[in-house]
Amino acid sequence: MNTLPDRLSAILNQEYPTFSEQEFTRRRKAFEDAMERREVRHVIIRGALKAGSSVQWLTGWPVTAEAVIVYSLGEQPKLYIQHTNHPPLARRLVHKCEVAWGGVSSLESAIVDLQKRGANGETIGVVGMYSLAQIERLQGFASSVIDMTRDYIRLRWVKSAEELDWLRIGAALSDRGVSALKSGLRPGMNERDMGALVESGYLDQGGDNQIHYFGVTSMANPDCCVPRQFPSTRKVSAGDVLTTEISSHFWDYSGQVLRTFTIDTDPTPLYQDLHDVAEAAFNAIVGVLRPGTRPEEIVEAAEVIEDAGFTIYDDLVHGYGGGYLPPILGSKSRMNAPLPDMELEAGMCLVVQPNVITTDEKAGVQTGEMMLITEAGAECMHSFPPGLHQINF
Repeated sequence: MNTLPDRLSAILNQEYPTFSEQEFTRRRKAFEDAMERREVRHVIIRGALKAGSSVQWLTGWPVTAEAVIVYSLGEQPKLYIQHTNHPPLARRLVHKCEVAWGGVSSLESAIVDLQKRGANGETIGVVGMYSLAQIERLQGFASSVIDMTRDYIRLRWVKSAEELDWLRIGAALSDRGVSALKSGLRPGMNERDMGALVESGYLDQGGDNQIHYFGVTSMANPDCCVPRQFPSTRKVSAGDVLTTEISSHFWDYSGQVLRTFTIDTDPTPLYQDLHDVAEAAFNAIVGVLRPGTRPEEIVEAAEVIEDAGFTIYDDLVHGYGGGYLPPILGSKSRMNAPLPDMELEAGMCLVVQPNVITTDEKAGVQTGEMMLITEAGAECMHSFPPGLHQINF
């Protein structure tokens, strides 16, 4: 990773990387302000099965099996985690937070803690994912339960300077993954082999796999228009096309890079047309990205896709960095939902990813990457070259 600035290399090379005291203070102040706006003194924050960015954002602990935070205004947070062997490392990683094993039930342990904090009969906020039984248990303890997940998500829209540093590391690791794929692919390899190649590019550098999706099909007789979420055993051969979506994360801060490769031959006219339109759409979208831009302007910029007789399958654009964030947009011919009432802000990160496909959904390409919204426009966070690539054996 010798291409990283010294500032980022220093973060990457820490024994266990952490954010500064000032950064955690900023986050907790923002969350407590949201609690006060909702008139809530106590919040339960939960993550499970390596999902739940709110836990790590507020404490520094990446969720493993399960993690539940009891967060009360004016008191130190307490983190209950599973399993019994996880607290030693958690105590080392967390910022100003008591850590305990969650016992038979992390949620029940959290409720006992809330009782000690005098929260009986109060309104309790929740962030994260809960089963119906867990919500009913909280409703039996509290006067009411309100969902503050959207409040938390809103806090993740705009990144701090420190978060942007970690996202730049995630982007660089993702670039290494796609570079390893391009340089290492050989005849007869399948999509499982591709995953191993991608991960070889970043595992020894401190990255971890977020996603590596592949779609391999024949350009002459295509049957795959978007990368698949699970690898097949289909072997790659000359005349194929490979579409990819690759994200490596650095302690939950990931990049995202999407590229298309033709295999040992030039693109067919159809695939060249698809990619030309995808690049035109990408450039048109990036051209309107600035503070104050509204979602409808982004969708309008991408109308070159429909004008060419194509459509999309994947999202056109989505917010990124701390989750799958607004705005999540489709194109004119494939809308996700009503457009959100919002404007872009400096410090937001978006993935621009026009997945241009044929209307029969047989052929498609991927291109795009994570962008940062700045006062001057959009800044690319990645260094892997854009364009339609060719891998020659």
